[in-house]
Amino acid sequence: MIDLRLLREDPDRVRASQRARGEDVALVDSLLSADERRRSSGVRFDELRAEQKALGKLIPKASGDEKAELLKKASQLAADVKAADAERDAADAETRELLQKLGNLVHPDVPVGGEEDFVTLETHGTIRDFGAEGFEPKDHLELGQLLGAIDVERGAKVSGSRFYFLTGVGALLELALVNAAIAQATAAGFTPMLTPALVRPQSMAGTGFLGQAAQDVYRLDADDLYLVGTSEVPLAAYHMDEIIDADRLPLRYAGFSPCFRREAGSHGKDTRGIFRVHQFDKVEMFSYVTPEESQEEHRRLLEWEKQWLTSLELPFRVIDVASGDLGSSAARKFDCEAWIPTQGKYRELTSTSDCTEFQSRRLQIRVRDGKQVRPLATLNGTLCAVPRTIVAILENHQQADGSVRVPEVLRPYLGGREVLEPVAR
Repeated sequence: MIDLRLLREDPDRVRASQRARGEDVALVDSLLSADERRRSSGVRFDELRAEQKALGKLIPKASGDEKAELLKKASQLAADVKAADAERDAADAETRELLQKLGNLVHPDVPVGGEEDFVTLETHGTIRDFGAEGFEPKDHLELGQLLGAIDVERGAKVSGSRFYFLTGVGALLELALVNAAIAQATAAGFTPMLTPALVRPQSMAGTGFLGQAAQDVYRLDADDLYLVGTSEVPLAAYHMDEIIDADRLPLRYAGFSPCFRREAGSHGKDTRGIFRVHQFDKVEMFSYVTPEESQEEHRRLLEWEKQWLTSLELPFRVIDVASGDLGSSAARKFDCEAWIPTQGKYRELTSTSDCTEFQSRRLQIRVRDGKQVRPLATLNGTLCAVPRTIVAILENHQQADGSVRVPEVLRPYLGGREVLEPVAR
């Protein structure tokens, strides 16, 4: 959530942020009104309580008609205090509810617009000309079937659409990717973490995934638990309700977990293969820093993502995501999109978001710097979302005979294998 003091001092900035997101601007005025009622009812409650306490000291000293009058007044004050307390609680609850609906403040450099209004910042690598090489590229599913690596038919039989098996060399390729990604993150100073896949509602809400993203979240009603769509959720909640000394920052974690997404708004999109699925594994980077460091840390996370994709020898571009496509927690987001030959376009492989103090305020995570205690900043960045990375590797490194060249960074994790060969049917 944002700082209420900032809302009071500069409501136009918050209105502009809501407008850039394509969200309800009237929410800002509703929140300001609720906050004013909360504060005024709090003042009235305090005044009445003070009057009640003062009256309580007079009653024992009074007698006769004076005491009867004071007791009558005390009875009325008690009712007034109770009503003021209820009014304060109601206004406080309304303020909190409205505040939870408000997205993070959009960074002023973010391009304004919808999904297609991003700005391309960089382009890396060379897109292969398969025509010049003399063959038509196969898509990742055909390659995966030739290699005995991907089985979507049995995935659908066992679990339904958008599920899959990684088999044989496909399973080994996932393990190689995860190990190589964790090795890079560890070398960069991240602490490796294996995180829970089930979290409590306060963890999911605290990271901002029960707002506009709620339709994509799986919930276990009987247990009141949620399946995470990213290890960002348990990594953000890891220090929930804690105060961290400033000299411990930055704290950096690399979480590995299964991820579950309903993909509720993607009917008919990417139905072939394993590009958009309900369950996948991912290595996620997560940072806790002071608010003053968040923009620099955001650039560092992006550099680690670029290092990873470069090591996989993939052509990719970096985009500055537009305001309407940020997600409620992010003030700014950069995506790295790899070229997918058979689609003839770039598709998102990694994403890194600067969430500033938005999540830490919700999760009550603060930093102690000398005598000052204040919210810190949280950031996240995908290092390796496994299925999409496998898609990009198979399609970009395929050869005319259906084999796939293994990027050098993965070879030590695949027993030195340089090429993945088609299997006999």
